[in-house]
Amino acid sequence: MKAFFRGMTGRVFLVLMLGILASAALTQYLAVNERQRTLQRYRDFFALERAEQIISTAVVVLPESRNQYLRVASMGAIKLEVLNDLTGINPEMSEFGATLANRLGKEYTLQSLLERPDACERPTPAYTAFSVFGAGTGTWRGTCESLAVTMPDGQHLKLSILPPRQPAPTGKNEYAAFVPFLLSIAVLAYLVARMTMGPLKKLAVAAKNLGHDINHAPIKLGGATEIRTASAAFNAMQARIRQHIAQRTEMLAAITHDLQTPLTRMRLRLEKVQDPELQGKLLEDLSAMQQMVKEGLDLARSMDATEAMQRVDLDALLDSVCADAVDAGQDVDLKGRAGMDLMGRPLDIRRCLVNLIDNAVKYGQRAHVTVEREAGASRVRIRDEGPGIPPDQLAQVFEPFYRLETSRNRSSGGTGLGLTIARNIAEQHGASLSLANHPSGGLEATLVFPEFYAGK
Repeated sequence: MKAFFRGMTGRVFLVLMLGILASAALTQYLAVNERQRTLQRYRDFFALERAEQIISTAVVVLPESRNQYLRVASMGAIKLEVLNDLTGINPEMSEFGATLANRLGKEYTLQSLLERPDACERPTPAYTAFSVFGAGTGTWRGTCESLAVTMPDGQHLKLSILPPRQPAPTGKNEYAAFVPFLLSIAVLAYLVARMTMGPLKKLAVAAKNLGHDINHAPIKLGGATEIRTASAAFNAMQARIRQHIAQRTEMLAAITHDLQTPLTRMRLRLEKVQDPELQGKLLEDLSAMQQMVKEGLDLARSMDATEAMQRVDLDALLDSVCADAVDAGQDVDLKGRAGMDLMGRPLDIRRCLVNLIDNAVKYGQRAHVTVEREAGASRVRIRDEGPGIPPDQLAQVFEPFYRLETSRNRSSGGTGLGLTIARNIAEQHGASLSLANHPSGGLEATLVFPEFYAGK
């Protein structure tokens, strides 16, 4: 779930979900407020009609029966009772009182009282802003007051307009509609997010595959116009990169291959040189040139990714490479196991490991190879017992034909291409290759194959 919300699909889904819910909440808030105002207006109108009816009827009731009538007629939120003391008059007439007085006529005298009914201040059931979650309580905002009514026969009555007794609808019946509403929003937001981010995810996967395999199949054109345009541009870029790499590889391979013939003729002709010392020096220079041509061909092959990917047992491959090195007289030991397969090119991975081990033995006398598995990734460490490399040159040694000053002699036999070839192969397999000086001495090369290539 965490990985989902860290991606663009999850973020777009979350934004759409929150946006729709916020809009729905605002709409609900406005609708409930409008409904509350409508209920209040309806209740005030009903109270006005009811008060006029009770007061008009009280006139025709005999005085000896009026008290009994008032008890019966005042059972709802409209109460009419005898007022014994006409005090506490409010000089300002309320809007409700003025409307009622106008409807009753001049025979009745209405005055607002300063004293408000106690029920006006008590919380009453009412809608909350989000009524779908149930009803709440609050102070009634409609008409709630006391009026003094002077009847045509001179009797004073007290008219009390109280809040409604029955609670407003709680909205509990809306729970059943809220759940599918929320689910429909979630499904809609997910579909929109997936439809929007799906093509971008395909582009991201294609870019990742392009870094691992330049000959990967192009993206199929489809979707919206913008996505089709971006996919077509990506395919065109891949074709140009593939063409550029092919031209560079062919040029390098052609140059190094064509050099083999004149170098072979030169070696044959050097056999006829009479001066042994001069002959030895020339043969040594020629051997260095032939080694450079050979590694140039290896460099060209390391940039060629035409070999098919297949499952490779990393432990078996390491055992084979280290055993061949020992048979060749190199001091190499292997510890640990990865316990995982890789999807890669066996010959290229072997060439990468051989270059790293040869480099360790050449400059550090021996190679200690350690392999382990960490969080689904295999980590291969190759450490020598040499002097190491200055920290400011750890990155430069990966550049083609770059060699340290201490190795610039014919006895080393280095051309400065071994690490370049190893890094090219590692990058083609989605792996990383790094160098570091070990705390106990020597140089350590670390080759990490990510979990993406784990086969089991």
